[in-house]
Formats: sequence, C-alpha cells, structure tokens
Amino acid sequence: MKNPVLQKASTHFKEQLAEGLKSIEVEQWDTTIWFKPVMTLKEQTKIFELHNKGQLVEALVQTLIVRSKNEDGTQMFSPGEAVFLMNEVDPEVVTKIVSTMNKATEKAEDSLGN
Repeated sequence: MKNPVLQKASTHFKEQLAEGLKSIEVEQWDTTIWFKPVMTLKEQTKIFELHNKGQLVEALVQTLIVRSKNEDGTQMFSPGEAVFLMNEVDPEVVTKIVSTMNKATEKAEDSLGN
C-alpha cells in the first residue's frame, strides 16, 4: 500500500483486532458471549441504517447479532433470529450485553489514544 495514511489507519485497526475476543458472562442465560472490541464499517452499516430510521430496538438486536460470538469466534446468533430476540428474551439482558460490549469498545479506543 503506497498511501502512508491508509497504512497507519490499517495498522491501528489491526492493533485493535489483535486484542482478541473479549467475553461477557450472562448469568441469566447461563452462557458466555464473546465479542471483538471493534467492528468493521461493513458490520456497522445495518446498525447505522436501523438507527437512522429510528428503529432503535432493531439496531440494538442487530448489534447483539453482529457482535456475539462463540468462544471459537463463530457467530452465536443468525440474522434470522432477530425477531425471536426482540420478542422472546428479556430486553434488559439484551441492553446490558450490548452496553457492556460498547463500553469495551470505548476502552479499546481509549487505550490507543482515540
């Protein structure tokens, strides 16, 4: 890559990804949810679209779906499970999980001087 700014931007992102997966213990579900401390813009696109349309619950659930991983890094939830997550699980638990993920993201950014 010839552009030095893009090279630095890529290095910065790779440093954040190199931190590996973080985990959240979800007692209510008797499980551990793993997640990356950062998301790509591609992963964030659907979340931004929903948020901009005022569909905040859907954006929250989409965040949970996109970010939640199993310990081996595979997706924990599929997009087809969004309606179930919105209607059949405790919204307080979903909110707490996503908030914890977002706080971890803020800490990762802060540690890199952002």
